[in-house]
Amino acid sequence: MNKLSTEPLLHTALMQFIFPFSIKKGDSKKLIQQLQDDGFTRFFLDNKELEDAYYGEGFCVSHERMERTYLPFAAHILFPRKKDIDSFRRFSRVNNLDCILEIPQQSIFFKILSTDIFICPFQLGFVTIRVQLEGDAIPFSIALEFADRFRTLENTFVQDDYTYIHCGEQTYEMVEDFVFRNLVDGLEPFLDHSDINGAYFETLPFFVDERMQVQAFYGFQNEEDSDEISVNIRYRASQLDGIDLNGKPYASASDPAYIANYCHEHSYNRWGPNTYYMMNEQTFCCLTRDEPKIAVSLANQMYGQYYYGFLLNIFHKIVLLKLANMHSRLRINHDYDEIDNLIYSINKFSAKFYFLELISQSQGREIFLQLRKVYGNDALFEEVKETLTDLFQYQDKFQSKRRDNLLMILTVFTVVSGIYGMNQVIDDLDGKIQWSKMVSYSPFEFLALFVIMSGITISVVLTLGALVTELKRRHRKKHKDLD
Repeated sequence: MNKLSTEPLLHTALMQFIFPFSIKKGDSKKLIQQLQDDGFTRFFLDNKELEDAYYGEGFCVSHERMERTYLPFAAHILFPRKKDIDSFRRFSRVNNLDCILEIPQQSIFFKILSTDIFICPFQLGFVTIRVQLEGDAIPFSIALEFADRFRTLENTFVQDDYTYIHCGEQTYEMVEDFVFRNLVDGLEPFLDHSDINGAYFETLPFFVDERMQVQAFYGFQNEEDSDEISVNIRYRASQLDGIDLNGKPYASASDPAYIANYCHEHSYNRWGPNTYYMMNEQTFCCLTRDEPKIAVSLANQMYGQYYYGFLLNIFHKIVLLKLANMHSRLRINHDYDEIDNLIYSINKFSAKFYFLELISQSQGREIFLQLRKVYGNDALFEEVKETLTDLFQYQDKFQSKRRDNLLMILTVFTVVSGIYGMNQVIDDLDGKIQWSKMVSYSPFEFLALFVIMSGITISVVLTLGALVTELKRRHRKKHKDLD
């Protein structure tokens, strides 16, 4: 680790902690009712009273500008009407809780501004916890240390065991207790744990979810003797490198060439040297030295347009991994219904949610595409499309083989019953059946009778089976759409 001596100060430190969760199948409506009972408000763009309700004093998100940022088909998903199920349904609640994060080195005062819960397609959801650090001169390293500590839901390192959250008269030893016992106390019964044995929060085993995603805004004090936003500062912001055990600022890398190359790959420098955006799979942050008026505008964007772009990229990554996980679990020779479900899910995702162009403005589009690149969503999407092609080929071969076998069976019955049945026993089955004659049947006549009766039985069974299969398919599709 490379210890650093300089310590820039912030006039503003805003953070949004985001974590995904899996919703129990069929529980979306119950969860919506629970959220409304708990005081969450459904978020709609046409309710302009909410523009400054959730973001703290002095910050405001323009709903009109947010909608114009995204192309119509994307806005339809992100900002739905009331009856649109295949969309991001957002519920928000103001908290305004004054809290303290206690770490061995010092106490960090912060305010929980508000909480969002999104209910999304594919049984996915997101929780966003909106936080503002208190103070006019916040050490940059302390802000990074806070973000790194708060995003850790369960205590995994030694320093986590000495981290506490004080909120009112309550003290919480783990962040997840603070989240599930205070901020979203009605959510836990709806979490789907079917893929994890014995885990408390890890409801998406195929996604790196032991820590929350962090979206942050850092407004640096622009003083004459203040340092510029160097590559070291940008690197530390993306890695959340705060302070070491001695309370000193540190960086998790020391090679200048490595740090410079990392920042080149993970930063958006259009407004440098005063403003930079850094992004990786865990963090997306804005660092600025611009004057306060411009800084407020940039923070509003992080709360608005870029917030939804960040969520959409996370959603794409999780769904693509979920589809890949479903494919890996298929028993290709047995799970025919699951194959149909997977084909349907891939087609639905591709047609409704994954587009190459989503944002109308150039700067927003560039940031969104860089986030997509960081998450590797395009490569995952190509892999899923190859999976779809393989499934179609397998399904086509399976159905062709099934049709050939059925045709062979029907041909044999038709030929045999035509040769024997029409010439030997058909007269005995006309009108009133003469059962007494069957006692004297020859072996060939018994064969003809068996072929006729079994042919009729098989035809009835196949017809009923086809009807039952179609009804099940429609029932599954209806319930998948409702979820």
